Amino acid sequence: MLKSMTGFGKSVAKLENKLVTVEIRSLNNKQLDLTLRLPPLLRDNEPGIRAAIGRVVERGKVELTISIDFTGSELPATINRPVATAFYNELKSLAAELGASNQDLLSMVMKMPEVTRLSKDEISESEWNLIFAALEEALEQLDEFRKHEGNLLEQDFILRINTIQSLLKEVEPFEQQRNTELREKLRSSFADFIENNTFDANRFEQEIIYYLEKLDITEEKVRLAKHCNYFLDTINENLSNGRKLSFVSQEIGREINTLGSKANNADIQKLVVKMKDELEKIKEQLANIL
Repeated sequence: MLKSMTGFGKSVAKLENKLVTVEIRSLNNKQLDLTLRLPPLLRDNEPGIRAAIGRVVERGKVELTISIDFTGSELPATINRPVATAFYNELKSLAAELGASNQDLLSMVMKMPEVTRLSKDEISESEWNLIFAALEEALEQLDEFRKHEGNLLEQDFILRINTIQSLLKEVEPFEQQRNTELREKLRSSFADFIENNTFDANRFEQEIIYYLEKLDITEEKVRLAKHCNYFLDTINENLSNGRKLSFVSQEIGREINTLGSKANNADIQKLVVKMKDELEKIKEQLANIL
């Protein structure tokens, strides 16, 4: 079963005077790269949040955002009136001195440091349990999203590996034709050489054997078929093995390249090009697999 590293999950927890929204999204990455955006009220709970994510997400670029909207009548922050008044008077005096407009001074004052202060509020244990439940629900959605995306990629991989295997079977008739043409060419060259030269028969035989072995593609075909079957077997394992599949795809590519370099036949080369095209599309998508 494959899992994509791309996913999204969202959940909402309704508390007394608060509405907590949990959003988590992930993209592909070689390692676990976790970014947390937490409100000040949840800073002390960061270790537990990280541990919960680590149990579900093995690797990927993960971004978690938890936001709190206050729905009650009590304000979550207070205004430091003496500081705000002092800033306002200073700005008003400066504007008059410079002959500048004193409009929107209040909005400028509110952006000054120490003007607003968060109320000393704390999350109770019961509230934290509800928030943590929302986090787990968002993580479950993320995991299901990854499974769904992984299933789609799995079907695509199987289709493309099957295509490579079909193309490999198409090589055989062209290989037989190639061998026939090669033998005829060697016979002709051999006859011309005997007629016009004296030579060492043993050395000539060794050269012929070396030449034929160099062009033989039997081993490449066997290894390519085994690697394709191993790729399919790995897909059917219980765990998502993106790294393992990437390694197997490299081995498949190596055999396809060797097959192409030894083919010495235009029709086989065309089949090799098609195999490479299918494999490249597999490699592109493997970057998204966990």
